[in-house]
Amino acid sequence: MYLELSHLQKSFGDRAVVQDLSLSLEQGELLCILGASGCGKTTTLNLIGGFLRPDGGQILLDGQDITHLPPERRPVTTVFQSYGLFPHMTVLQNVMYGLKFRSMKKSEAREKGLRYLELVGLSDYAGARIYEISGGQQQRVALARALIVEPKLCLLDEPFSNLDAALRVKMRRELKAIQRELGMTMVFVTHDQEEALILSDRMAILEGGRLRQYGRPLDIYRHPADDFVSRFLGLEELVWREDGSLLKFIRRPDPQEA
Repeated sequence: MYLELSHLQKSFGDRAVVQDLSLSLEQGELLCILGASGCGKTTTLNLIGGFLRPDGGQILLDGQDITHLPPERRPVTTVFQSYGLFPHMTVLQNVMYGLKFRSMKKSEAREKGLRYLELVGLSDYAGARIYEISGGQQQRVALARALIVEPKLCLLDEPFSNLDAALRVKMRRELKAIQRELGMTMVFVTHDQEEALILSDRMAILEGGRLRQYGRPLDIYRHPADDFVSRFLGLEELVWREDGSLLKFIRRPDPQEA
């Protein structure tokens, strides 16, 4: 496996946020970590990125143990909710930023930056300032900046959360197309069930810091591991008797049959 998380543990004080988390991912796949607020998904992402140190467990990437490496030494990039773009720089300068720490001629860096702007459909905005472009365009700049350094793994922490509904749908399609074109391995954190089902090659559902189910999205949709997973994904309308027992449930249509 390309990415392996083995028995990861993380607590803050007496509160266990990630508990004995193990999963693996093949190269070129997109994993969505899905769960409600406080389930441990962003903490898991920060453990992979090196922004937090685990209390236990191991993280392997392409056969390398990166568990205790600082973020700058990991072949990993992260796209945050806030994008973290530099307002005093142009779009192209933002995209090229990560290349300044590499031994690359300025002309080569500029050429590569323009290629990645073309990849995200922003060739015409190379000279624009960040405040002159829309939120969706800023998200694309952040993605291009993360990808231009050709990481082994790209992490995305709810990158579409600040976009309106129509733009979120558009950006999902574009992200998936870019991910497939580059063959990039990605880990995407979201609380949006529909987003996870659409984007992911594999899906991990967390609850209370524990992994409740892991697998391919259609398999999880068709065969939820338990009542929690079913209800969280909205797969069933549960009808209860007065004594508290389950009377019946109504399953949504299979996505391949709808």
